[in-house]
Amino acid sequence: MKIRKAVFPVAGLGTRFLPATKAVPKEMLPVVDRPLIQYAVDEAIEAGIETMVFVNGRGKAAIEDHFDMAYELERTQADRGKSVAALAGSRLTPGDAVFVRQQEPRGLGHAIWCARHVIGDEPFAIILPDEFMVGSPGCLKQMVDAYEQVGGNLICALEVPMAETPSYGVLDPGLRDGALTEVRGLVEKPKAGTAPSNLIVAGRYILQPEIMEYLATQEAGAGGEVQLTDSMAKLIGQQPFHGVTFAGERYDCGSKLGFAQANFALACRDAGMGDDLRSWAKTILKTAS
Repeated sequence: MKIRKAVFPVAGLGTRFLPATKAVPKEMLPVVDRPLIQYAVDEAIEAGIETMVFVNGRGKAAIEDHFDMAYELERTQADRGKSVAALAGSRLTPGDAVFVRQQEPRGLGHAIWCARHVIGDEPFAIILPDEFMVGSPGCLKQMVDAYEQVGGNLICALEVPMAETPSYGVLDPGLRDGALTEVRGLVEKPKAGTAPSNLIVAGRYILQPEIMEYLATQEAGAGGEVQLTDSMAKLIGQQPFHGVTFAGERYDCGSKLGFAQANFALACRDAGMGDDLRSWAKTILKTAS
């Protein structure tokens, strides 16, 4: 079946970025001139996604407002003869955005389960907006293309230093064919020195609807939360399961360093300010050294 729906888990509190995220959702933090959630939605649209399912929480109304019509702003710009082209893509077609409330912060697996009635019996995608992927085509488009070849379940798989594996879900890899790697098992946040590989699950998924049955009874795992990885592991051996190595760049915008790196990298490529920024950066680096 075609992948028509994508789930965006956006209910997190964003505590790593306090006080910036005290009143502003972390998904609304901008990379240059667009919020993280806008990049994620654009990636989904490129991959052919028709319905965006946002699993949000209290204090996240700014996300819903962002994808709505900004009447006062658009009217004022029009009256002044100014373009509203910059708002392109920030207004979703009526009915294409669905908002579901996660009432308790019980983990990623629980957030996905909250979208079960919207997903129904269809395969679906998941995008974690703070896993910022830069590439052409986008990460999810690459995964959808792979899905059309092998079906089943797919996850984005990226290599990291072994020392970083305790922070991620990690693949137990099988046969590899180009960008596709057979998944024999998954371990969520393994203890140092116990990871089966250095291939991590990196914030993009295509899953079959049967995952919801496992999430419904999934007990809390690592960190005292309902882990999506634990339920995905139960599908292995029952359905095809592959990792897709993303041909592009990944920035962990859930961390301050990754967020700063993403802003700097994209700003340096900006046609309007890239040259000036790179020149300024060289001066700053000389001064810092």
